[in-house]
Amino acid sequence: MKIVMFYHSLVSDWNHGNAHFLRGIVKELLSRGHKVKTYEPLNSWSLTNLLKDHGQQKINEYKEYYPMLDAGFYNPDNPDYDEMLYGADVVIVHEWNSHGFIKEIGKLKAKYGYQLLFHDTHHRAVSEVKSMRQYDFSNYDGALVFGKVIRDIYLENNWIKNVWVWHEAADTTLFSPREQNQKEGDLVWIGNWGDDERTEELMEFLINPVKELGLKAKVYGVRYPQKALDALADAGIEYGGWLPNYKVPDVFSRYKVTVHVPRGPYVKWLPGIPTIRPFEAMACGIPLVSSPWQDAENLFKPGTDFLTASNGNEMKKQLHRVLSDEAVAAQLSKNGRDTILKRHTCSHRADELELVIRQMGIEKSVMENVQLNPS
Repeated sequence: MKIVMFYHSLVSDWNHGNAHFLRGIVKELLSRGHKVKTYEPLNSWSLTNLLKDHGQQKINEYKEYYPMLDAGFYNPDNPDYDEMLYGADVVIVHEWNSHGFIKEIGKLKAKYGYQLLFHDTHHRAVSEVKSMRQYDFSNYDGALVFGKVIRDIYLENNWIKNVWVWHEAADTTLFSPREQNQKEGDLVWIGNWGDDERTEELMEFLINPVKELGLKAKVYGVRYPQKALDALADAGIEYGGWLPNYKVPDVFSRYKVTVHVPRGPYVKWLPGIPTIRPFEAMACGIPLVSSPWQDAENLFKPGTDFLTASNGNEMKKQLHRVLSDEAVAAQLSKNGRDTILKRHTCSHRADELELVIRQMGIEKSVMENVQLNPS
């Protein structure tokens, strides 16, 4: 089966978390015998910033980690639709594309004969409703959304008739525990500061607990304003800048614990959507302590797979517990990773996507010779 995917970037994960899951799912689909082609616009925002800050060297390094992935590029002002769409059985268009591009891919469905899915991995359905209503989904067969609450919003607003929940997951061929006898520090946090969506939460659940406990800690990410850098320095936290996602497993192995601090919109409006960072952390076997979020879809077992903290004082207690009790840390590590391997790998999500495709009516002959359910 030939699957064509239009995303913001496969190549760059600079402030672009969608690349994490995309890389893993494309790897998995290729391993099953599917023909998969991804396309991203030339001069995309994420890739442009990556090249500006780190140069071509990081692109070459990415290719060393993902030699099987082959990203295609197109001119957004003059796309060669025939080259990109000819022969496609399924086309998936991510929500980072423009309204006009999304509409045009829908119009061309009749010409090229593919099944067409929209993929939503953002909180725009609740934070930018006006923008969502401007999308033309009239020719789309369905939508993949990364949480039940988003699915319900789509259905209530009649944006698309068929909507499937498709959570992100960990690429466990890459995200796995690494042997590291000597730890470099106590706590590591990997995440971008962003647009003040969690400034207060990062102070309460990350920076202040580290400072008050006197932990040796390091933070990685981009888009940190000076006030954030000053707060890190005041707490004695080392700032590591951008970290390529493929190097995250090695970094996790050098620290004893990490934390999850969801952005405000996910806590306020989107219960059940943890974003991809906790999946990757638990897959790597690092103990995790999370600030409040509601696991409305029962993806994990809070308190067993990871610890929770409802406020800064509780976060201090939970971090101290993990750091002072090796048995607690080891059990969290095992529980979290076991849950990922049982339920939340890219292999599981590929199974789900193949089921969606069959439900859309892709002929059995197209799916032949594809290894289903390899796990």
